[in-house]
Amino acid sequence: MNSNPTASAADGVTLLVTAEHAGTRLDKALTLLAGEISRARLQQVIREGGVRLNGVVATDHSRKVVEGDELALVMPEAKPAAPIGQDIPLDVVYEDEYLIVIDKPAGLVVHPAGGHEDGTLVNALIAHCGESLSGIGGVKRPGIVHRLDKDTSGLLVVAKTDKAHQGLAKQFADHGRTGPLERAYLALVWGAPRRPHGTIDAPLERSNRNREKMAVVGEGRGREAITHISLLERYPALLKGHEEQEPLASLIQCQLETGRTHQIRVHMSHIGHPLLGDQLYGSGFATKASRLPDGAREALTALGRQALHAAMLGFAHPVTGEELHFESEPPADFANLQAELAGL
Repeated sequence: MNSNPTASAADGVTLLVTAEHAGTRLDKALTLLAGEISRARLQQVIREGGVRLNGVVATDHSRKVVEGDELALVMPEAKPAAPIGQDIPLDVVYEDEYLIVIDKPAGLVVHPAGGHEDGTLVNALIAHCGESLSGIGGVKRPGIVHRLDKDTSGLLVVAKTDKAHQGLAKQFADHGRTGPLERAYLALVWGAPRRPHGTIDAPLERSNRNREKMAVVGEGRGREAITHISLLERYPALLKGHEEQEPLASLIQCQLETGRTHQIRVHMSHIGHPLLGDQLYGSGFATKASRLPDGAREALTALGRQALHAAMLGFAHPVTGEELHFESEPPADFANLQAELAGL
């Protein structure tokens, strides 16, 4: 990279600006030369006086550098995480020094927020990862690049270092359109789509009527949201020689092209097939539960949440480039409802 860095225990790292980076902004030059630190983090370090340009503290991240400039970068120690670590059991699917993949149980909130200040996945990860968290954005915390609703189970990847957070965030922002990112969910829904495969392309924004809900809006509004669906099973199963009847429920695979809040739940409700157990987007279908066989009705009551499971996750490792792929079987409550609907 021609940065010619020289390390010093007292002064951090010294980087020499070459012709390749001359004329660029200070923050951009540091991003290119330092390699593993995000631009936003470097801008913060510059503002806090952690960068010297030719021996003088430089606090203007937009100033231009010239060939031969010597940049001394001192990264401050990462601050302790604001949330506290809590000993909460985790189902770890994969872990290395850069990231961790969790199979999240239903009922576990991902990030502390109003009403859930602790007892979250972040609290659990702080305790589990300990000193292996390198300081994302200057704070020892796990890097959340995507989320699952509290009552959605399944696979979730979390960054442990700033570099991993950068790489994963780029993949999720790109939605896998130019890379190997894949996310697929299993959903039990009311009724069944008429076609075995389809795409729901409907933008979303926060509902004006209920701020807890997202809503499909017209073209030119909201944020792009695209879900690809495949019909896997219909319940009850169709019998040969009998006239086809509208299924009471079905199992759908939903593959995300974008990842908006409540996207699958809103999209399936939008096409008339809300998720079983979804009180927020499928309340109008609650009476259909009375048409379920006793076993299935009891299984749905026991589920007590939307029937949604993040079953598959694939992405490129943000540091090694290796393509990783993970699959998760639905938890017992979901599997039990599925089995009852299938008449097993």
